[in-house]
Amino acid sequence: MKNVFGIGHNDLRLFLKRKSAYVWLFVMPLAFVYFMGFANHGPGDPGNRRPAVLIDNADTNFLGRVFLDELGAQNMNLVHSDSDQSAARAIRIPPDLTARVLEHKQAKLQFVRHESSDESDAAIVELRLVRALIAMNGHILQAATSANPPSPLTESQLRAVIALPDPVLLDSRFAGRKPVPSGFNFSLPSILVMYLMMNLLMFGGATMAAERRNGVIKRLISCPVSRGELVLGKIYGLMLLGAVQIIVFLSFGRFVLHVNLGANLPAVALTLLIFSWAAGSFGVLVGSFTSAEERVGGICIFAAMLMAALGGCWWPLEVAPPSQKIIALCLPTGWALQALHQVISFGGGFDTILKPLAVLSAFAIGATALAARFFRA
Repeated sequence: MKNVFGIGHNDLRLFLKRKSAYVWLFVMPLAFVYFMGFANHGPGDPGNRRPAVLIDNADTNFLGRVFLDELGAQNMNLVHSDSDQSAARAIRIPPDLTARVLEHKQAKLQFVRHESSDESDAAIVELRLVRALIAMNGHILQAATSANPPSPLTESQLRAVIALPDPVLLDSRFAGRKPVPSGFNFSLPSILVMYLMMNLLMFGGATMAAERRNGVIKRLISCPVSRGELVLGKIYGLMLLGAVQIIVFLSFGRFVLHVNLGANLPAVALTLLIFSWAAGSFGVLVGSFTSAEERVGGICIFAAMLMAALGGCWWPLEVAPPSQKIIALCLPTGWALQALHQVISFGGGFDTILKPLAVLSAFAIGATALAARFFRA
């Protein structure tokens, strides 16, 4: 193992001496994380969506104001006509709302559809509107029956009822389908997986091709270094390079982008290290087939981009067609992202990523075996 560690540490030192490599390792990937984090940033918590609702309140009396407060209590994102935020639906409060209620007459609100809005957002708005209407009617009924002798409903009386603690509490949680990863929770693991694969393929393949062309591989084999130690040393050096990139990415995500890694950090780190092992092995394998460095670069970039797109690095697989989800399960990028989203976006622990880690380990072992089998001096 001494030879493996020596080869790996020397390769890492040579990698980091190339100042131009820092652009590919850190500058471009972090810029992509920042850009894609904003491009894929959804409104609020992806597990508790708050689509915008346009409010047109024509009632100048107190019931219109109280009803808007109730809509806010139901977690509605209320916007007005002067806002530049697009709304999924619109709610119009008639000018005679308070007057009709005080006259014991039925009052109707208008719920307006926007044809271009997302149907899932519209369903959320409709559900919360119904909850607000039920709560509002309940408050009015309670205020009307609590007065002795009966008296006309007033704003202070209604708000006093609303301020009372609820006798029954409902604890509702996100269930069923997992929320779609968004924002930096999506961009940080996705871009890290893409650039880990790209950089370890490029650096591994180009280094192997250059050292074979320059005779370095033959000189190493002439030393007391076995073929297996040489292959493992090259893969170990690429894993160290991946570890450097992982540390920088996770530090940037935690302290600059405020991605909540928390107690899941060990699971995230283990997933990325196993993925780096697989990517580094593929890099050594690619470098064993060709000695043309420029050709290696083109092959590695194309392969990494293809695996990133099909594996879910460019858009969440939760919104992809079923066929792409099946393809993603044939690639190490797909399994790596499945594990990372599980612990970062969905709050899972080690027990939820055992299968992805096992599959990634199988990819890594298989790639290492292939790299050793097709290794050429």
